[in-house]
Amino acid sequence: MIKLIAGLGNPGPEYEHTRHNAGFWWVDEAARLLKVSLQMERSHFGLVARANVGGQSVWLVEPQTFMNLSGKSVGSLARFYKIAPEEVLVVHDELDLPPGESKLKKGGGHAGHNGLRDIHAQIGADYWRLRIGIGHPGNKNDVANWVLKKPSPDDRIAIEQALERSLKALPQLIAGEMDKATALIHTSKPPRPKPPGPVPPQAGGASPAADKP
Repeated sequence: MIKLIAGLGNPGPEYEHTRHNAGFWWVDEAARLLKVSLQMERSHFGLVARANVGGQSVWLVEPQTFMNLSGKSVGSLARFYKIAPEEVLVVHDELDLPPGESKLKKGGGHAGHNGLRDIHAQIGADYWRLRIGIGHPGNKNDVANWVLKKPSPDDRIAIEQALERSLKALPQLIAGEMDKATALIHTSKPPRPKPPGPVPPQAGGASPAADKP
């Protein structure tokens, strides 16, 4: 099961609505769903909450170290509560996915993401990641500026839809049912509604209006 969920971002109101803070947005909503409140814990360098799920403790954290030192907070909690890397889920913004998509994966490289890079240094690479698509500016030289800007209104709506959809997999994620979680998360668009079929004729051929007084 997952025992530690870390959402990545930068602290402070000037960063609150920027693309790089998609992980914070997800954990904020997860805390609401689990009915817990994130509180600053200086010993773990972040906003922390403990939820009880099926008799097990699940920790939520938003590191307050700035992105490049995210591992300081995640590593501190993982070591203190003896949480293995495969019991850690890190939620972060992902340049290589368009807004509106999210993907779950375990292990792998950090792809230049400074928050993941620091977590790698602290706990290794064998943790779960939930990648929240924010899109790519098209030129790698623009990436640093892109992630620290607010998404367009349309992109923000698409990102919020991806957050909402992936949060429906929260029980499966915590339970460690990653196949079920993946099936929920990787459906990038809701299924199209089927067109309505023909209305069956009423018995005796009477119209609904004929039955009214």
